[in-house]
Amino acid sequence: MGDTVLIEEGVKFLVLGMTTVYIFLYLMVVVLKIESKIVQKYFPPAKKTPPPVKRSQKKVSNDDEIVAAITAAIIEHKK
Repeated sequence: MGDTVLIEEGVKFLVLGMTTVYIFLYLMVVVLKIESKIVQKYFPPAKKTPPPVKRSQKKVSNDDEIVAAITAAIIEHKK
């Protein structure tokens, strides 16, 4: 008889504890969503515009240097 009472109490505490956790997490998500909307309304993100690129400029790539560095790293790793 004593064991079943302990199991019943354990299940009650389990349900109570898990319910408390889920309610807390749900409220936390709701509050964070509301806070996010408020922050976005009063502090909108700054719009960044990229600097204009001249047509005569060419993008310089360092592909050969990157390949050499990777190859050297692989060779050193295999030693």
